[in-house]
Amino acid sequence: MGKHANTLKTLRAIALEHGAVEQPDLASMARELGQVVHQDATALAARLAPLRARQRGFERWLLAERSKPALSVLVMAWPPNHLTPVHDHAGLWGLELTLHGALEVQSYARDPVTGDLRMQGRDWLGPGDGTWFEGDQHHAHRCRNLSRHDTALTLHVYGGDLAQYFAYEQAEPDGRWIAQPQRSAIAGRLQR
Repeated sequence: MGKHANTLKTLRAIALEHGAVEQPDLASMARELGQVVHQDATALAARLAPLRARQRGFERWLLAERSKPALSVLVMAWPPNHLTPVHDHAGLWGLELTLHGALEVQSYARDPVTGDLRMQGRDWLGPGDGTWFEGDQHHAHRCRNLSRHDTALTLHVYGGDLAQYFAYEQAEPDGRWIAQPQRSAIAGRLQR
């Protein structure tokens, strides 16, 4: 258990250290977190195997939180082929890093006047790969587990508590986007 637990502690420590300022260097944080995941991928996969085996749908697990400056660190379990709706992050900055499996992230820009969403690009993330976004009220994205058979796991670091956010759906193809308020749930706390 020693090395397995140490990998999570290391990831937590890196996120807390980089997030000690209001506007952290997210690229540096992603590089440092990714390096740990690449080095300890086997140990990390073993430590987090119970989350992959739960088969209880999409889950968010709290790894760390702090109030000043605000920061939350979570591990998320993505069931096979799970696709989120397009959603925002309530203006928080954030970083997402794959721990196990592969994720597709589609980024969108929301027009501040009309509320329409325009896709800006995609990222494909394997273990140790990350993507991030600045604290922008107009950023939204959609994430999908690329596996049809395996649960993916990701590490998320946010500049605050993402308790409430908006999910967006189009009433018709090429129609207007409708914002629906959402509340996020935490399945539990991970032991450090």
